[in-house]
Amino acid sequence: MTNLSIAATAERTGVSAHTLRYYERIGLIDPVDRDEGGRRIYSDADLARVDFLRKLRSTGMPITRMQEYVELVRRGPGTEPARLALLEQHRRHVLHDLEHLNDCLGAINFKIDRYRGSTA
Repeated sequence: MTNLSIAATAERTGVSAHTLRYYERIGLIDPVDRDEGGRRIYSDADLARVDFLRKLRSTGMPITRMQEYVELVRRGPGTEPARLALLEQHRRHVLHDLEHLNDCLGAINFKIDRYRGSTA
């Protein structure tokens, strides 16, 4: 079982210590254990939760939707259909964004090819 400090957790997850404290404060992660000095100690489960939250946030999910998802997880069995619906809706959003980015990339590649052709 991993027991990491907030600094080590921030380094491992790519989420700042400030963000980790914020996520705990707004309920995205459960209150983490503390050592005898009162410092936060993060477990493997905490790291997995932070990693998934980071992926949701990086793909544009608003904090409020992340909170909805976490609340459904906390409620436990019986909420799977609602969790699935929330994640499927987010996946549609991500796929739309990817399509748009691919279109933009195509335009950039077109220009690069034109410039390379004009200097060759």
